[in-house]
Amino acid sequence: MEPIVTVKEKCRKCYCCVRSCPVKAIKVDKSYTEIIFDRCIGCGNCLNNCPQQAKMVTDKVGVTEKLLSSGEEVVAVLGSSFPSFFHNVTPGQLVSGLKKIGFAQVHEGAYGAELVADDYARATAKKDRPHITSHCPAIVDLIERHYPKLIGSLVPVVSPMVAMGRYLKGTLGHHVRVIYISSCIAAKFETQMEETRGSIDIVLTYKELAGIFRSRQITLSALEDEPLDGMRPSAGRLFPLADGTFRAFGIDFDPLDTEAFTACGEVNVMGFINDLAAGRISPHIADLRFCYDGCIGGPGRNHALTEFYRRNRVISHYKQEVPCRTVSDSAPPLTGIPFGRSFTSKYAKLETPKANEVRKILNATNKFTVKDELNCRACGYRSCREYAVAVFQGLAEIEMCLPFTLQRLEEDRGRLIQKYELARRELEREYGDEFIVGNDRKTLEVLGLIKQVGPTPTTVLIRGESGTGKELTARAIHRYSKRNDKPLVTVNCTTITDSLLESELFGHKRGSFTGAVTDKKGLFEAADGGTIFLDEIGDITPKLQAELLRVLDMGEVRPVGGTTAKKVDVRLIAATNKNLEQGVREGWFREDLYYRLNVFTITMPPLRSRVESIPILVHHFMDKASTKLNKRMVGIEERAVKALTTYPWPGNIREMQNVIERAAVLTHDGVIRVENFPLALSEKLEENSTMSLDVRTSFRAEREQHVVKLEKKLIQRYLEEANGNVTRAAKLANIPRRTFYRLIDKYRLRERDPR
Repeated sequence: MEPIVTVKEKCRKCYCCVRSCPVKAIKVDKSYTEIIFDRCIGCGNCLNNCPQQAKMVTDKVGVTEKLLSSGEEVVAVLGSSFPSFFHNVTPGQLVSGLKKIGFAQVHEGAYGAELVADDYARATAKKDRPHITSHCPAIVDLIERHYPKLIGSLVPVVSPMVAMGRYLKGTLGHHVRVIYISSCIAAKFETQMEETRGSIDIVLTYKELAGIFRSRQITLSALEDEPLDGMRPSAGRLFPLADGTFRAFGIDFDPLDTEAFTACGEVNVMGFINDLAAGRISPHIADLRFCYDGCIGGPGRNHALTEFYRRNRVISHYKQEVPCRTVSDSAPPLTGIPFGRSFTSKYAKLETPKANEVRKILNATNKFTVKDELNCRACGYRSCREYAVAVFQGLAEIEMCLPFTLQRLEEDRGRLIQKYELARRELEREYGDEFIVGNDRKTLEVLGLIKQVGPTPTTVLIRGESGTGKELTARAIHRYSKRNDKPLVTVNCTTITDSLLESELFGHKRGSFTGAVTDKKGLFEAADGGTIFLDEIGDITPKLQAELLRVLDMGEVRPVGGTTAKKVDVRLIAATNKNLEQGVREGWFREDLYYRLNVFTITMPPLRSRVESIPILVHHFMDKASTKLNKRMVGIEERAVKALTTYPWPGNIREMQNVIERAAVLTHDGVIRVENFPLALSEKLEENSTMSLDVRTSFRAEREQHVVKLEKKLIQRYLEEANGNVTRAAKLANIPRRTFYRLIDKYRLRERDPR
């Protein structure tokens, strides 16, 4: 199992981990970043710098708990920096707590530094090459994976942690399980290396151990002191300090000596490694630690404590006499316990792009000249070219370039603004007041009311027969309102079942009814700040009427299944074709809601009372049909206009629009005639014409009417004689079949040819 994992759901691709990783061991995926473990050195920077805490140390608490309850002998080794984390308890109380949770013995890891002191002395005796200390696992991984040419400079000695593991298993028996407790994340990597595997069974961080104490409700400060086990360290207790390595190993150190060098922290270490690899420096021995402040500044440190306080805690522990069960200060013989190790190159070479390939990637991010390469480091890489190489190698994405992304967002914003303006203009043309067409008195009165009430927040009730344009009026009111930059949500209350309408209007909580698998926002919430139009409001149930009254009175909605209400700022426009006053009298409409809705009423006149506007409406709908059908419309004959003006229009404007569109489909020459209308309109025209005949009617007009009636009856008779067969009927009439078909279309005779 990898020591560091990515919680994909938490990652927001902010690239903090990329910026903080010194070796760029982070691969950016489509939705998250992940660690490339062949390149990772375990420094823990990605853990400490992730604002979303998407990078986490692999949890070893469960494995530890299972091992402690297995009955095996388990030994704890406290890393030498433990006084800087468990600062508010004594070492004896910590030992007592560890044994309380099941550890058989508790040893100090500081003794491991003294175990390898002699090996360091022998390995560094020769001054034939620079020697780099190998006790920091992050340094070892850095050299093995990224600077393999410096492998020969690593001192071939194990770390104090591994030395303690080998020592304990060599003296207590290999059946003993050893758990090392430290602030070092890289130590988890070290236990998985082939050269050191088996020495330490589990590495726990101080935070993980503190979590075990909390889960078991163990208060360390309330426990009695117990002595540590094993040998009592001396100078080894100073090992975790930045300048304590040489003292722990017994190496003389003079700060002015250029042959002995010590460096802590990423910046200092990377600078030293680069200088050494370039041959600019060549010290005899260099003590390197990747963490600032040495091991007391590791990624698992207590962030609430300052460096000075942590350092003082370690020095205080070094000076005091901590009881140990081993009386003698001399170690048992170490015969047969090896502390040497070897190092191998683990360099994972990535493909290097050619110059033209780098140029293509730079061009893809709008970098065509050197001036375009800002090197802003927002992507996490030091330069645009280094970033381009990472993109080529599959470690980075084009979208990581912040200036490019911002430029593209600005371009997208410009395009969206253009589309928005086009859409707004189309909506204005579709629903603007110029398309509430008509020059009659009643239409002009409606337009005047719309312009008056539009800018106000007043609730509006639009009344009128079906098809008179109530929704169009609501859109015009919204357009004139101060909320016209916010949404207009329209709901037809008759098209949704009662059980779903409440959920649609007010939303619902997950599990509130069958099928509610997630929370859903209602249309009132969606229209917050804007307008909601409830068409056919007279059809809603009394329960919904009560909820709607709550919205109007309190300005808040409560989702179905919810316990808390949400404030909304919505203007309500309602419409109905029902007699709400009668509903109040009969009890199917709430009186209080009626008065709440009937603040400002606009009554839409039926089309039969707007006869003088019909010619204008006809040409308006012809234009719309021409655009919709992509068909050129030339005009309309007078008889057709007369038929339209004499028809009572029970379906009002909606019916008229459909009639004109149908006629536009049927016409062959772009001229709408009476024959293109439904039979009801042509018959109404004939009926009115017959009733209006007087002495002033011309002979020709009267003859034409009688000829039309006679011709129609003849066609019907021939069809009846031919049993509906058009070909046979045409032969009986002795006229061409095509002519007979035209007469059928003219008189809207729908008999079908059975062939």
